[in-house]
Amino acid sequence: MKHVNLRLPDDLHAQAVQAARADDRSLNSWLIALVRRTVEGGETVNRSEGGSPVPGPLRGSGPSPRP
Repeated sequence: MKHVNLRLPDDLHAQAVQAARADDRSLNSWLIALVRRTVEGGETVNRSEGGSPVPGPLRGSGPSPRP
């Protein structure tokens, strides 16, 4: 199992905690279910700013491993 540090704005964290509680899950379990459903279902994230659904490299993370 891999660990991921995820930083969320306070308001989004509070909303995620509420959604997890409503689903009778821990926040971690709820996030895993959300990621799994998105990855396995082939869903893409709606990007209201019209950008690419594929994120670019993170700042300061070195060269992107993608071609």
